[in-house]
Amino acid sequence: MRPLPLLTGTRLYCPYCYEEFAERAIEFRCNGRPSRQGRRCQSVVDELLRARIGMGGALPPAFAADGRTPSSDCPRCGSTTTTRICPACHSQLPVHFGKVRSRLIALVGAKESGKTVFMTVLVHELMHRVGDRLNAAISGADDNTRHAFAERYEQPLYRGSKLLGTTKSGNQAPLVFRFTTDGRRSLGTGGPQHTLLSFFDTAGEDLRSQSSVEENVRYLAAADGIVLLLDPLQMRGARGLAAPGALPDPGTARDDPATVLENITDLVLATGGRRPNELINKPLAVVFTKMDALAHDLKETSPLRRPPPESPYFDERDGQEVHTEIQRLLTRWEGSRIDQLVRLHYRRYRYFGVSALGETPTADNRISPRGIRPYRVTDPFMWILGRFGAVRTK
Repeated sequence: MRPLPLLTGTRLYCPYCYEEFAERAIEFRCNGRPSRQGRRCQSVVDELLRARIGMGGALPPAFAADGRTPSSDCPRCGSTTTTRICPACHSQLPVHFGKVRSRLIALVGAKESGKTVFMTVLVHELMHRVGDRLNAAISGADDNTRHAFAERYEQPLYRGSKLLGTTKSGNQAPLVFRFTTDGRRSLGTGGPQHTLLSFFDTAGEDLRSQSSVEENVRYLAAADGIVLLLDPLQMRGARGLAAPGALPDPGTARDDPATVLENITDLVLATGGRRPNELINKPLAVVFTKMDALAHDLKETSPLRRPPPESPYFDERDGQEVHTEIQRLLTRWEGSRIDQLVRLHYRRYRYFGVSALGETPTADNRISPRGIRPYRVTDPFMWILGRFGAVRTK
């Protein structure tokens, strides 16, 4: 592949391969329809797209042009196209990519932390319940995301009441969503605010292997904020407190949440761009999942035992109280090293306790007959959006 043009102006990151490039380097894909001259390009397999993202279907050919323009004429057939693609992986870029300010939030998690279920429930909540409250909308940024989310994630979990399987290692295309809020109504800033959610659903064990380190580094380098999911039931002090039937199989020493945090921090530090003694400036939401299994051990006055605020903004007081409660629990769970690591490396961070399902699945990995009852799943997302000014914070 030819080298990408040098960067000038705002840095752009592809939400599919996470490579960095200049806006003028954006390429185009022919629309595949006959031009006014009667010529038409034949679809072929895009070898670059297949190698980088794993998509091998036949598509109209790609070509280079000035990516700063909204459209370009195909040099082969003369047809005008508006399909802009990443110059590094040839994925189709979201509408208005590079033209409006977008934020990219990365979601990472350890093995068995419930990352895939969390992502599915989060997007479902934003689509069907929380979106109305925030005067916002979320949608798949491409056809693959729209179809894959509905068929592989949402339908099995919500209609089949079946727990999603463990993510397998391999080359999978990320799911990319566009979250849009009305800045005029919610922030008084004028115009919509866009946030890109790129879910790179790696297997937990991939965070251990050297072969996947480079891709994870690019993912985290491109991210404006990070949501890190940790399983408290893999912590020695918390395992003895879990409700009957809720305890997962113990992982290895490499699955310990503090070790996972260390690995992720190493990857973020490897992205460079800061002095050795400088704190990481990306907002980090440290999310402890499966809190339903530990709810019985919480004090009656715990903020994790009360309903979350149903407000059209992020409630800062409630968020701080949950953060302080998690800090207290980390001592009880023998997880003080987590707090030490976060305080020493990150400038902006917050702790969260959530339950994606609201109840431990049955022994045969099915959802409880009472259905999915998520608890505080959107809190980490709201907090990071608040740091970006995309939603209000009070």
